[in-house]
This record gives sequence, C-alpha cells and structure tokens, in this order.
Amino acid sequence: MRDAAGWRAPDQCTDDLGNRVFVPAVVRRVVSLVPSLTETVASLDPGLLAGATDWCSHPPELALSRIGGTKNPDIAGIIGLAPDVVLANEEENRGPDLDALRAAGLAVWVTKIRDLPGALRSLRRMITMACRQTTPAWLDAAEEAWLRLPAGLAKAAVIPIWRRPWMVVGSDTFAGDLLARLGVTNIYAGHGDRYPRVGIDELRGVAADLVVLPDEPYRFTASDGPEAFPGSRTALVSGRHLTWYGPSLVEAPSVLGRQLSAARIR
Repeated sequence: MRDAAGWRAPDQCTDDLGNRVFVPAVVRRVVSLVPSLTETVASLDPGLLAGATDWCSHPPELALSRIGGTKNPDIAGIIGLAPDVVLANEEENRGPDLDALRAAGLAVWVTKIRDLPGALRSLRRMITMACRQTTPAWLDAAEEAWLRLPAGLAKAAVIPIWRRPWMVVGSDTFAGDLLARLGVTNIYAGHGDRYPRVGIDELRGVAADLVVLPDEPYRFTASDGPEAFPGSRTALVSGRHLTWYGPSLVEAPSVLGRQLSAARIR
C-alpha cells in the first residue's frame, strides 16, 4: 500500500519458523548474525551489509560494523545500526536475543536448515523475500553441483565437532546430510540428540571406517584431533564447506570429496 508520497508499507512475510516478518519494499541495510548468511548477502551486494558478527569471515575483505558473536550479539549496537532486516538462524542464535531485537521494532528473519534441499529453499526465500534481491546464479549452480557427485565412499564414520568434552554430529543435521550424499554414513545419525556428548573411549570403540574432523566449530588440525584416534583413518575437512549454507555449497562436493578421499592414519 502506497501513500501520496509513494511510500509503500512493509509486506508481511513468513520466515522458516512461521513468524510474521514485516519486510520493507526496498531493503538497503541488513545485519547478519550467521557467518554463512553474511557470505550469502555479500554475494548479492556487499553494500547491503550494515553489520555482522565477529565470526563472519567470508568474504575476507568485508568492512562493516561488528556486533559481537552469534550467541552474544550486541543488541544495542544492532539497534543503533537501524537495519531494515536482521538475518538469523534458529540453531546458531538464541531466542531471547532475537526477541529483544523484535521488541525494539526490528524485522527479524529466522532460517531453519536441516538438509541440503531445505537449505536451498530457505536461501531462495531469504534472498528474494527478506533481502528483496534476485536469485543469484550460484544458487542454481549449487543445486546442480550436488546432482553430480563424486563416487561415494561407502564409509561408516564418526564426526566429532568438539573436544573437552567430546561432541559429535548426531541426528537431523545439515552436516550429516551432506556427508550422507557423499557416501559417508554417520554412526550416530540415529542418536536422540543432534549433537550428543560421547566419551572418547566409546568413540574409539565404535566400528568406524573413518573419523571426520572439521576445522569448525572446533578447529581440529593434523596435530590436534587425529592423535586421539590411534590406528584410525582420519579426514581433516573444511568446516565451512561442511556446515555453511551459501556460496560455498557450489564447491563443497568437490572440496569435501577430495578431503575425505585423502583420509589416512596419522
């Protein structure tokens, strides 16, 4: 609806959680609370980004206001940036923080992503409805890339994501879905928790062909992680390609495929 001056009232949209979000007809300022969503918006138009978290590292040349972490954002700082929309994720960000932003009158768009098809749908909706942008070519390229996968590895694996305490990928996760599409069966896919805590003795005792060690959220490296699994084949993989949903999805099948194939006893 427009007034005499041509102003148009915000449209009511629905985010992935079914929340009503009033998005301006023209979006010029976006704050992102999720690294992969920051990279997504930057691929559309870096000038849209008014703020992002301290963990938003791609693209590396981003120059914008930093507003804290995903779990401890600077609420007052975000409000002060006067964004047209704030982008969040139901797993990465805390409900009370998002409620505080809504209470300040900000439009908050929350994504929910559990698998690759859901990620592609969610990103398409977020880009076109929450950011008012056209669908980028890389989104179709990502879908195509995951239709042309390298030969499956047919390996059973455990996928630690943290140590002290040890935690692994469990059920209903985006990372688990990507690995399954590459032929890696997650031994803990049937666990009741999405990211269960599992003792190292149990992890060493399961019948796994492979231990997959991403470099985020915990930064596993050749000298920090493989030594906990003596005699086991370990694969060091890119956490960005395993857990981020955005432009990295285009090259993720080839990157992860190479890293998984390079698994060895270290």
